[in-house]
Amino acid sequence: MELGVNVPNFGPGTNPARLRDWARIVEGLGYDLLMVSDHVVVTPDVAEQYPEPFYEPFTTLSWLAGITDRVRLGTTVLIAPYRHPLLTARMTANLNALSGGRLVLGVGVGWARQEFEALGADHAARGRRTDEVLAELEGLVPLWVGGSSTAALRRSVRYADAWHPLRQTVPELRSGLARLRALAAEADRPVPGFAPRILLRLTGDPLPDDERIAGEGSVDQVLRDLAVLRELGAGSVVLDPFVGDPAETERPETAWQALATIVENWRRRDT
Repeated sequence: MELGVNVPNFGPGTNPARLRDWARIVEGLGYDLLMVSDHVVVTPDVAEQYPEPFYEPFTTLSWLAGITDRVRLGTTVLIAPYRHPLLTARMTANLNALSGGRLVLGVGVGWARQEFEALGADHAARGRRTDEVLAELEGLVPLWVGGSSTAALRRSVRYADAWHPLRQTVPELRSGLARLRALAAEADRPVPGFAPRILLRLTGDPLPDDERIAGEGSVDQVLRDLAVLRELGAGSVVLDPFVGDPAETERPETAWQALATIVENWRRRDT
């Protein structure tokens, strides 16, 4: 099972030098994936969670491709309805070629109504628009489809190399996988792979298991979560060390230490 990192490409502490540091840390620690998120217009609803500056993912990943050698690069997740399907396909193919075939594209439908309005995109039609984009992307790069609604799971079965749920509890992930298998059987299609993104928040003491989502708690709890996800068939797990305060982007050393702790202990447990 490969491990990835969702690198914050937004917030007051984010700049080219900081992104370069993130890339060197992630690749240097031996992680397999470096992924970033997507917003085009930082409208007030977006800024509450992901304030400026916000570095656009295709641009950012193209730059990071030139300063990394091994780590795979990707989006978690690209908001499909924000760009024309043909433009998205062209940028995807170009970035994959420029990176030496290292691109993984996580795709979602989006949520920020004000951002949709600013872009002249139809929020109500975002599911259909996402399907159009995915149809253009098929076969270009590995596709991960985010979301846990029935429509998202059906979209995963139809288009995805992997289902990519975000920040859920282990029981929710188990339930989602059961629904995914049922929908694949109903459609007479293969079950896509499983590549969840989980929170990474280490605590000194264990947290009650019924009150935490996957990836938060003591080191032992997080390692157990990773082991369970591997047993459930995860081919990749993306760790998201952004807990929610934009000020975290100004002091990334805490996240870097957590990432180092997890990967070191995970390797030790595997040997």
